[in-house]
Amino acid sequence: MKTEIGKFPKKFLWGGATAANQLEGAWLEDGKLPSTLDMVTGGGLNISRRITPEIEVGTCYPSHEAVDFYHHYREDIAMFAELGFKVFRMSIAWSRIFPHGDDDKPNEEGLKFYDNVFAELKKYNIEPLVTISHYESPYNLTKKYNGWASRKLINLYVKYCNAIFNRYKDIVTYWLTFNEINCLVLPAKYYQAGAILYNENNEIITKEMNTDQLRFQALHHQFVASAKAVKLAHEINPNFKVGCMLAYMTQYPFTCNPKDILLANHENQIRNYLCGDVQVRGQYPGFAKKYYKDIGVTIKMENDDEKIIKEGTVDFFTFSYYMSVCVSDDPNQEQTGGNLLGGVKNPYLVENEWKWQIDPAGLKWTLHQVYDRYQIPLMVVENGVGMNETMVDGEMIHDDYRIKYFQDHIINMREAIDEGVDLIGFTPWGCIDLVSMGTGEMKKRYGFIYVDKDNDGNGTLKRYKKQSFEWYKKVIATNGESL
Repeated sequence: MKTEIGKFPKKFLWGGATAANQLEGAWLEDGKLPSTLDMVTGGGLNISRRITPEIEVGTCYPSHEAVDFYHHYREDIAMFAELGFKVFRMSIAWSRIFPHGDDDKPNEEGLKFYDNVFAELKKYNIEPLVTISHYESPYNLTKKYNGWASRKLINLYVKYCNAIFNRYKDIVTYWLTFNEINCLVLPAKYYQAGAILYNENNEIITKEMNTDQLRFQALHHQFVASAKAVKLAHEINPNFKVGCMLAYMTQYPFTCNPKDILLANHENQIRNYLCGDVQVRGQYPGFAKKYYKDIGVTIKMENDDEKIIKEGTVDFFTFSYYMSVCVSDDPNQEQTGGNLLGGVKNPYLVENEWKWQIDPAGLKWTLHQVYDRYQIPLMVVENGVGMNETMVDGEMIHDDYRIKYFQDHIINMREAIDEGVDLIGFTPWGCIDLVSMGTGEMKKRYGFIYVDKDNDGNGTLKRYKKQSFEWYKKVIATNGESL
C-alpha cells in the first residue's frame, strides 16, 4: 500500500522484542522442565558461556530467573502499553508446553500462563508476534535424540505447533517458526540446534558442532518442520500469518577489487539467501547445492521433503539487524568482532564496547536487498544497542546514545519505505532489559526499561523507565514523525 512521502504506514506495527529464555525465568515452575538454554552458564565479554550436561551447584545459569517476567508480566505489559506498543514480539518456551518434548499431552499449567499473557496483551490492544522456537527446545530432546540432528524432532515440533495453534487460534495472528534459523550456517550452534557431543570423560566437545554435515542436516530438518508448521497453521486458521526470521549478516566488500566483491556475494548467499530462498521461494538455490558439494555435505531427504518445503513457504519475512562488517580477500586486513560473526573493520563506522560497528544506513541497504529479492512484507524484529548501564540511587538512566542509535535507524527505515519497501513492523530488541544471549550478562542492556538486577543475580527486579522510554513513547504516538 502506498504511503505518504516520508511517512510510516498508518497501521505500522511499532513495538518491542523479547525471548522466553532471556525474559521469563521460573525455569522449573508449574510443570516446566529444563530447556537447552537452562543448561548454559553466564559469561562475559572475555568469558565464554559453558554448556553443562548437568546443573552445577553454585554456578550461575541466567535463564533460571532471567528478569522474572513470569511473575511480572502484568506490570511489564502495562509499561509496554504506556509506551504505546501495537505489537509485542515474544516467544513460547517449548518446555513449558511439552516439558520433555515428547510428552503425550501438553502441560495445562504452561498453556494457562500464555493464556494469561495473551489476555493481558489483548486488554491493551497489543498484537502478539509469537516466535515458536527461539534458541531453545526441551533439554530432554537433546539427551534423547541429540536435538535437531535427529529427524524425530520434526514431528515433535509439529505436535507442539498443533497444540499452541489450536489453543491460541483466536488471539494470535502473527507467528515466526524459528528464530534466526540461518545461524546453523555458522559453526558451533548448540543454541539453534540443541545438538551436543561428549568425549570419553563426559565433557562437551563444542568444536564438534563445527561438523558441516551435522549442522546442515539439522538445518534441513528445521526447514521441513517450518514448512509443515506453515501448512498446519493455514489449515487451523486461514487468517494466520506465518513468517521466517533470519539474523541478517550484512557484509560489504572491503574494496572494489573483484575478489572482494565476489567473496562478499558468496558470503551473503550462504549466510542470508540460502535460508531465505528455502523458506520464501520454497527450494534450495543452485549455489547451496554447489556449496554443499564443495564442503562434502549430502543432505539426507525423505521423498516428500522437497514437496513439503515448496508448499510451506512463509507469508512474511522478518530479520534482526544490529550492525555490518566488511569482507576482504586479503587476510591481513584489521578484523573486528560483532553479533554472531566478525569481519574486516570498516574505517567509516564507530563501534561500541562489544566491538559492534554501528551502521544505520546498512539497515536501509539491507531492507532493499531483502525486498528486491522476495517481494513480500518485511518486519525488522530485532535492532538495538547493548550498553553497560548501572542505576545509582534510583536515578534515571540517561541513554541518549540509545536514542541516537534508534533515531538514525528509524530514519533509514522511513527512507526505505518511501523508496518502495513494504515494511510493516519494527520491534527493537530487549525493549525491557533482559539476559544477553551472547554473553549471559545483565549489564549489557538494551531496554527502554531498566531492571534492577546485576550479573551475579543480585537486585530487586524492580522496573524503572530510562530516558529513552519517553522518547520511544513519542515516536510511536506520532507514528515515527517525532524523532
